[in-house]
Amino acid sequence: MTSATAWPSQAETWLDEKGKGAWIAAMVLGFIFFWPVGLALLAYMIWSKRMFKSKSRGGCRAHSHRHSHGFSSTGNSAFDAYKADTLSRLEEEQVNFESFLERLREAKDKSEFDTFMDERAKKAQSPKNTDKDAPIEL
Repeated sequence: MTSATAWPSQAETWLDEKGKGAWIAAMVLGFIFFWPVGLALLAYMIWSKRMFKSKSRGGCRAHSHRHSHGFSSTGNSAFDAYKADTLSRLEEEQVNFESFLERLREAKDKSEFDTFMDERAKKAQSPKNTDKDAPIEL
């Protein structure tokens, strides 16, 4: 490889070593000095998935230590048990409250429907006085 073709690879390696911030800085500088360079760097970062890579590789290891609620262990088993109990109690309260709200909405809907039907029945029972039925006076 000649030095003319090796510098992009070297620059890429150097930016990778510095992290995502270096890539973003290079892109911003590219936009400032010559916008097509910034646009090309942005396209390359998206195409090569450099924008979405995380610096830490310990994501799988941290995930294995998580409880069912998605929180990591603190190392204190008493606190972790208390936290799990509290979260499950709060989830149960949320389910009960949502159930209560649903029953409340159903009761309100039933009340409104009963009121509507009562008003409709009253209108049907009341005598209809229209101008057509009135005698014509001469």
